[in-house]
Amino acid sequence: MPKGNPSPQTLSTEKYQKKAGYMVKSFKVKREVVEKFERACIEKGISQAAWLTNEMNKFIEEVEASK
Repeated sequence: MPKGNPSPQTLSTEKYQKKAGYMVKSFKVKREVVEKFERACIEKGISQAAWLTNEMNKFIEEVEASK
């Protein structure tokens, strides 16, 4: 639940994301890397989330295939 007095839109978005199975994953990365990654994604026309999801899925498949 968001802190404070969230708007109905915030509550609706949170409800949808939970139902759809989305979650927030937080980690620390050097600013320089993050900024370069953001520029590269913009240049390629892909969202950062889409790229990360794609790479995570490829890694999962690679690990599962090596079992």
